Amino acid sequence: MTAPPHLAQPGGTREDDAGLVAASLRDAELFTAVYDRHFPAVYRYVAGRLGREVADDVVAETFLAAFRRRATFDPSRGDVRPWLFGFATKLIAQHRRVETRRYQALARLGPEPDPGGHEDSVAASVTAERMQPALARALAALSRKDRDVVLLKALGQLSHEEIAAVLGIPYGTVGSRLNRARRKLRADLPPDAFDTEGP
Repeated sequence: MTAPPHLAQPGGTREDDAGLVAASLRDAELFTAVYDRHFPAVYRYVAGRLGREVADDVVAETFLAAFRRRATFDPSRGDVRPWLFGFATKLIAQHRRVETRRYQALARLGPEPDPGGHEDSVAASVTAERMQPALARALAALSRKDRDVVLLKALGQLSHEEIAAVLGIPYGTVGSRLNRARRKLRADLPPDAFDTEGP
């Protein structure tokens, strides 16, 4: 099955994205290209944390907030991706109880059934939708700060530098929070839970 055009777009370069954001101040339609390039990654991240039902609204709010604040984007502070994930992470914080309850429910009930649509299956295949109950329970037990770092890494696939930009924290703090979160997860999970490096 071929992905819809907005899911099949190649990732743009930092310069392309910055140029598009700047140009969208003159022609708002150009911001659509930023949306097309970054929607799949932002959706995967939000859906993995809050579930598909809430993700649609939160991702829409993320891009709306970015569009409204596009004049404040400063390419010298990083590229568009961490900027967008920053909006998404702040919006997720408003749903913290939803996220914790979701992980607790997954811990009790197990993985959710396979979703129907292509967009949903893309997100679910790489997110918490099919996570094992033990992992859901361990994620629910993490502090907000540790969970943000580990899920920006695991679901958002952001680098340490990008995570630091998203959260407004030093690079070294990202590493220490990530190491602490991984230690907690490993302590709460059976030894075979991580196939590789873990979240």
